[in-house]
Amino acid sequence: MPAATIQLYNTMTRKLEPFEPRVPGKAGVYVCGPTPYNVAHAGHARANLAFDVLVRHLRARGYEVTFVRNLTDVDDKILAAAQATGEEPLALSARMAAVIEEEMKAIGVLPPDVEPRVSDHIEDILRLIQTLIDKGVAYVSETGKGADVYFSVRSFPDYGKLSHRNIDDLLAGARVEVSVDVKRDPLDFALWKGSAEAWGWPSPWGKGRPGWHIECSAMASRYLGPHFDIHGGGMDLIFPHHENEIAQSEAAWGKEFSRVWLHNGFVTCDSEKMSKSLGNFVTMRDVLARNDAEAFRYFLLNSHYRAQVAFDVVKRDDGRVIFPLVDEAERKVEYLYVTFEALRALAQGGEASDRETEPQLATHAKTIATAEERVLAALDKDLNTPAALAVLGELGKASNEVLIFAAKARKDASKVAAGRGLARAAMKSLEAAVKPLGLMIAEPRIFFERTRAQRLSNKGLDAAVIDAKVHERTLARAAKDFARGDALRKELTELGIEVTDGDGASTWKVGI
Repeated sequence: MPAATIQLYNTMTRKLEPFEPRVPGKAGVYVCGPTPYNVAHAGHARANLAFDVLVRHLRARGYEVTFVRNLTDVDDKILAAAQATGEEPLALSARMAAVIEEEMKAIGVLPPDVEPRVSDHIEDILRLIQTLIDKGVAYVSETGKGADVYFSVRSFPDYGKLSHRNIDDLLAGARVEVSVDVKRDPLDFALWKGSAEAWGWPSPWGKGRPGWHIECSAMASRYLGPHFDIHGGGMDLIFPHHENEIAQSEAAWGKEFSRVWLHNGFVTCDSEKMSKSLGNFVTMRDVLARNDAEAFRYFLLNSHYRAQVAFDVVKRDDGRVIFPLVDEAERKVEYLYVTFEALRALAQGGEASDRETEPQLATHAKTIATAEERVLAALDKDLNTPAALAVLGELGKASNEVLIFAAKARKDASKVAAGRGLARAAMKSLEAAVKPLGLMIAEPRIFFERTRAQRLSNKGLDAAVIDAKVHERTLARAAKDFARGDALRKELTELGIEVTDGDGASTWKVGI
């Protein structure tokens, strides 16, 4: 059984609360997934990443997690996009879903245990709608396009409890606008929309498509039951989507639909929420063409999941677009990989000692020994990823101090052995500490190869040309032509190439 107490901020109560699942040791998590009618933007990545960390952490703390994240593949936006491209709507949504899946995989987002699609759950949706009609909380309304079915909001006295709004102050909210003259009350929302001559499915009320909100209630209950532990999504879903989910679900099955409600903050661009409708979004494709995927993950982790994330976009004089904060994150990820490789080189260099005989290493040894648990403890407090990253920074610093100690003591075998033993411990600690954060998921060699290739491409450089210049500089230095050597170094520096001289050879890397 999990021993640690995880605290989560519950939107319903507006309080930080200990997580107490319905079944001890198990956690059912449902998250609203994408509507795949176009490519994903940075805001979508933020939402997926927030709940990826939640699931990783719950599992790290010993919970058996069932993670369900849906795909809304039936939506009017998908229909409009399909009409524009001449595709069948479900073919378009499947194609875009595959693109989004690959991009999320690149930033380390784990796949859900179940990923239900609306198109596969029409029968579940129809049964739930019929239940609501039978209970007298939903009604059928005839329209010129067939019959619509609406939920009667005023039949649910607790409406507004998630968004903390008074029902008399609310306006009806729905993904697709509908004519108010077919509704008994402006607040009522569509469970089923008649579409006799358009894309749809047969139903007891005629051909049509499900409303936006009903899908999540039907699919969550199918895989987690009508009452489960955690429901997540972006803050923009609190009202009306999640409010409507609660109303229809609890009207059908009683309290409480979800025990905890979690909502991630927006990614903003130009001080506005990033969204396709506003046209101020940066796509995942844009970011991953410029920066390493792990860098983008680190950048998002550096803000608490409930906070807004400002995404800075800068256009340079040379016309290139850069993302400065993602660049900075990439340097920090690279630092962790470089540190790990240096630790491995020391750890594999010979005999090691576990004796804590060196006072200089005592503080570093403590930092290394406690890093994993301190990362988990930070995540215990409402998934505080910035605090967890700060622990990684401390671990990296302590590890490098060990490397420096061993290098300075290279003529003292016992001290080097002590440093080597601590280097081995630091490797294990770093591997364990990054795991719940989903960082360092690649072998260092792969990371270095892919970032070098990407940075060369960004700068329009050829590795063979750089190799030739570095080799020419090595020959010039060997011939004591230091003026030529310095000129070549300056030329390489201006290209963004960092040269490091070693014993008889020079290496180079590409700056961001």
